[in-house]
Amino acid sequence: MHSLKPAVAVMAKVPGATAVKSRLHPSLTAEQATELYRCFLLDRLDALTGLAQIAPAVAFTPPSARARMAELAPREFRLIAQRGADLGARLSNLLTGLLRDGHPGAIAIDSDSPTLPMDYVVEGARALENDAADLVLGPCDDGGYYFVGLRAPRPALFEGIPWSTADVLRLTLEKARRLGLRLHLLPQWFDVDTESDLRRLHEQMVTAGAGPPRTVAFVRALYS
Repeated sequence: MHSLKPAVAVMAKVPGATAVKSRLHPSLTAEQATELYRCFLLDRLDALTGLAQIAPAVAFTPPSARARMAELAPREFRLIAQRGADLGARLSNLLTGLLRDGHPGAIAIDSDSPTLPMDYVVEGARALENDAADLVLGPCDDGGYYFVGLRAPRPALFEGIPWSTADVLRLTLEKARRLGLRLHLLPQWFDVDTESDLRRLHEQMVTAGAGPPRTVAFVRALYS
């Protein structure tokens, strides 16, 4: 029986089990890209571990790598294999399953925005738990989103979306309006997919003088 708190599931590829961060391969080797992503993922899981307001989970792919994911994830995390033919189906299946388990809100967040403030995650979880919104979205600079949360299953929200394009957020907002959903929009943030994103991350961490520890160490070594 899971705690009746909003569930937050990190969408994750299991490092080493499948190719990751392929758009960084022109500037990083495949091994470096995998290690960078492993740092992103582990820092994200650690950050969520500190949030008492949520029930943490990790939605991983490929399903065959469950044992490897179990070795990486903190003990508190529920492991859920992603199911579906595309990202929309995987998100819909994940959120629907969590809501059917009785959580007052179900949330999926990315593993590619390592400096995302956890205050945003708490804000989104509270909006769902307090019935202040039907849908919570966290917009990304590239036109996608880093956070999607629902109070009830909404499969139509994820159908017919051109994933990995600059139109994802815009079309999702249009669908939400047509469905009559009450929307809570979180502050905009950025994810790391390209070399320019990676440089931006490095500059942000240098300016802040801090950041998620594994990612800080790895990126600092890249640019030293």
